Amino acid sequence: MGDVLSQSEIDSLLNALSSGELDVDEMKDAPEKPVKNYDFARPSKFSKEHLRTLEIIFEHYGRLLSTNLPVYLRKSVQIEVMSSEAVTYSEFSNALSNPVLLGVVDMTPLSGNIILEMASNLGYASVDRMLGGLGQPLDRNREFSEIELLIIERILTVCVELLAEPWHNVVDMSPRLERIETNSQFAQFISPSEMIALVTLDIHIGEVEGLMNICLPFMTLEPVMDKLNTKYWYSSIKKDNEEEYTEAIQSLISRAPVPIKAYLGRSTVSIQDFTNLQAGDIIRLDSKVDKELDIYVGSMRKFTALPGASGNQYAVRITSVIGEEQ
Repeated sequence: MGDVLSQSEIDSLLNALSSGELDVDEMKDAPEKPVKNYDFARPSKFSKEHLRTLEIIFEHYGRLLSTNLPVYLRKSVQIEVMSSEAVTYSEFSNALSNPVLLGVVDMTPLSGNIILEMASNLGYASVDRMLGGLGQPLDRNREFSEIELLIIERILTVCVELLAEPWHNVVDMSPRLERIETNSQFAQFISPSEMIALVTLDIHIGEVEGLMNICLPFMTLEPVMDKLNTKYWYSSIKKDNEEEYTEAIQSLISRAPVPIKAYLGRSTVSIQDFTNLQAGDIIRLDSKVDKELDIYVGSMRKFTALPGASGNQYAVRITSVIGEEQ
C-alpha cells in the first residue's frame, strides 16, 4: 500500500490539476507496472537456488551409488542427475503405475519421510544380477514376489545408507528404509496439495536404463531450507573439509614410499677393470673413512650421516638435516 497523502498534499495536487500543471490524460497513459500472477494452489516454496543445491547434493549421491552398487550387482553402474523441479505431491502420485517400487525413508532428525521411487525394470534387472543372471529386465511387468522384494530391499537399503554423506554439510542425519510399497494406491504419505522437490536420476545398470525419482516434501526440508543455497553449501564444504583434507593428505604422504640412498663415495674405473672385478677386490673412493656421507631422498640431498652397523646389517646414523638453502 502506498503512502497516505496529508491534507496539504491533497490541496496542492488539486491546485496543480486546476491550474493545468498536471495533465490527467498523461497520468492515464503512464505505463502500468507489470503484475506477476501468483498461483495459491501451487505456492512457490522451492526457489531455483534450492533446486540447484539439491542437484549438487544428488550429483554427489550419484557418484556414491556408481561406486558402491557395482560391488553388489557386479555390473557397471552409471548415474546422472536429469532434473529437479517443484511440483505438488498429487502430480507425483498420479504419475505412478502398478507395480511400483517405493522406498519410504525416515530422515531422522528431520520429521516426515522422503520417497525413493525406482523404475520397475531396474528392480527386475537388479534381482536378476543378484541371482546370477545377466541382468535383463522382464518383457512385461508383473507383481514382485516376496523373495524378489527381499532382494530389492537389500539394494534399497544400500542406497538409503549412502544418503547420509551427501547431506552431511546440511544436516547430520541417520536415514533408514522403513518399508517398500508396490501399490501406488498406498502411496498417499502426505497431503496431495503439499509441495515437493522432485529430483530425477537416470540410472544405467549395464545395458538397462531406468529412472529413480526422489520425492522431498517441503515440510520435511523446512527446518534446513536456509542451508539449501549454494553460498552456504560451498562455504560449509570448505570449512568442514579443510581440516579433514589436510589430515588425509598428511596421512597419505606419511605412507608414501620414497627411495633413500647413502653415497659412500665415488670412483672412476675403466671398463676393463670393471669387467674384471671379483669378490674381495678393493675400489678406492674419493672420500675418507671419517667423513660424513651424503643421504639422498629421491634426487634431493637431505641429510648427512656416519656409516655403521645395526645388528647384522649396514646402517647410517643421521648427524644433520640439510635445509633448502643449502
